[in-house]
Amino acid sequence: MRRLLCAAAIAAWVSVLLPFGQRAEAAVVVNIDRSSQTMSVRVDGEGRYLWRVSTARHGYITPPGTYHPQMMARRWFSRLYYNSPMPYSIFFHGGYAIHGTYDIARLGGPASHGCVRLDPDHAAILFDLVGREGMSRTTIVVH
Repeated sequence: MRRLLCAAAIAAWVSVLLPFGQRAEAAVVVNIDRSSQTMSVRVDGEGRYLWRVSTARHGYITPPGTYHPQMMARRWFSRLYYNSPMPYSIFFHGGYAIHGTYDIARLGGPASHGCVRLDPDHAAILFDLVGREGMSRTTIVVH
């Protein structure tokens, strides 16, 4: 009974903070569509960006699922793949990250070992946005 009262009190408190009909959700939602090789970014429910990306090429996988950023690094180099530069990295599942690439001619088609590659300018925008809004308020969905 005590838990039920606590839950009711919290629900009432949240309803005072949020306008009627709205629910608390991540401030930033990053949707990665592997079939179209695109990324859309929504901020507070409003569409903000749509970018071409490159996900895993044949023989590799960009893991589908829903994630939250685990770590961010403005400058990172892949220890596994020839010290390749990964600017503006947002790690979301172990060693998988969203990051900038200098191989922008291949964006829009599968090309990576599993990471989600972006134009470095777009990666910088996303990195700053996630840094500003917070990793805990960011959701990454890979379809």
